Amino acid sequence: MKNISKIVLSVFLVGLLMFSSCDSFLEEEFRSGITTDNFFNNDAEAQLAVNGLYRILHSGALYRQRGIDDFYTHGADVVAASRNVNGTVHNYLIAEGVGDGYGTWNRLYELARNSALFLASVDGNENLSEAARNQAVGEILFMRALCYYHLTNIWGDVPYFRELPSNEELSTITRSPKAEIRADMKEDLARAITLLPTSYSGSDLGRASKWAATMLKAKFHLLDSEWQPCLTECKSIIDNSPHRLLDNFADVFDQSDPANQYNNEHIFVVDFTSDPVSNIDGSTTRTDDYNPRIRDEPANRGANAVDENGNPVLKPNGTQMKNWEYFQSLLQAQNEDMTGYGWSVPLPELADKNNWQEGDLRYDATIVTEYIGWKLNFPYFRKNWNLDQENSLRGNHPENYIVFRMGDVYLMAAEAENELNGPENAYQYVNKLRERAFEPDQPWSGMSQEDFRLAIRDERKFELCAEGHRRMDLIRWGILLDVVKTVKHRSWNNPADNIQPKHVKYPIPLQELELNPALLDTDPTNNGYR
Repeated sequence: MKNISKIVLSVFLVGLLMFSSCDSFLEEEFRSGITTDNFFNNDAEAQLAVNGLYRILHSGALYRQRGIDDFYTHGADVVAASRNVNGTVHNYLIAEGVGDGYGTWNRLYELARNSALFLASVDGNENLSEAARNQAVGEILFMRALCYYHLTNIWGDVPYFRELPSNEELSTITRSPKAEIRADMKEDLARAITLLPTSYSGSDLGRASKWAATMLKAKFHLLDSEWQPCLTECKSIIDNSPHRLLDNFADVFDQSDPANQYNNEHIFVVDFTSDPVSNIDGSTTRTDDYNPRIRDEPANRGANAVDENGNPVLKPNGTQMKNWEYFQSLLQAQNEDMTGYGWSVPLPELADKNNWQEGDLRYDATIVTEYIGWKLNFPYFRKNWNLDQENSLRGNHPENYIVFRMGDVYLMAAEAENELNGPENAYQYVNKLRERAFEPDQPWSGMSQEDFRLAIRDERKFELCAEGHRRMDLIRWGILLDVVKTVKHRSWNNPADNIQPKHVKYPIPLQELELNPALLDTDPTNNGYR
């Protein structure tokens, strides 16, 4: 981890060149003799630098484990822990130096620093072909915007720079207004949209496209309640992009075949690839959070096992199996097992099918409460688990993190249209999603603007739960505290007792304040935490 005030750029560049990756579009032959003084002399070197930015997203403090999920998915009304773990997040025990997101802060500023460095070296560089230069600039602008998207979402006003500051400048930098940062990011993304390819194929799958930049720009507008530009960007994706809603909701999340993990609904993903020989950071451990532990499952796991005819199930030594042993043997017979951490499970209200609209096919694709005929002790997110013991091993999973997809585009378009003009023209967007969610179809109609406004909140929960959107949705609607205080939690979590208005933001990490007290100049309270 690097502090924002301590940069080792030349080491990072060399690290990019020497890093061995299993993600195909990150693979590059090492080019000996490249330094910060002679870098970016050709297209391959520029692409190699950009590949390094993607690599930062693989950090455990971002997308590889639960880094980003702690800020976006946990601490709301969807996901919590299956036992007394991760309590600082779930129970809102956050303070300066305690769960203040220091690791995530550092990784995001690593991305910001290197984006600034690379952009200055690539933009206008005549050593590069026009096509390579345009794509590299577009990708860097996207990555920087994604970085500040997270920084402003989590901490609000934050240190901001467009050109790489000196160490001295970084040691005294102050916070810039969130609105100023986001305005610049929207302009940058508008430029990126003109520079990036519309799609990729083969080994380039996973790179940021024109439509990824359009989606990120729409998200910024959504967060700022800028309804017309949000709708404009969403309609551009719907009308012009190659992306579309899949016919089957469950297929959106099907990554059982490591060679076929992309589909037309995915707009931007963080691409992870497992190594069958050794565990490298090209793989993800986030899946383990959603995979059950066999020590928890199934329900009534310690009872003596009997088969479907009521006969005792015996081990080779003649003793009777317990339920969990028999259950595990059935899993293993189909090359599966429950080897995860079991941390991230649905909260009781979401797991209860009675709280979903009757006939919603998304429930069974999202929630699992029994498996291969056995009732489970906990509910789990089927959309985020993978029990495959051949291609998706504990600590070494290849599942991509789906950051943006078309389902969200349609919901954003529906919300924006309703806020602008009422529900009449908004139905077309939400009903497009509901066509695949229900059989027979159950479209919306006859709502007031306020009815639609409230209904879209639940529709986003059911469509997008455990995908990294819920907490920011509740914050932008101004209802995070009310929801957290009223939703049912399990006995080991008590967020309703602790959550306060300040918790819509995190405090600037204490270690950063110790390095740079100027970060308190514009807000001595540190977002209300002192």
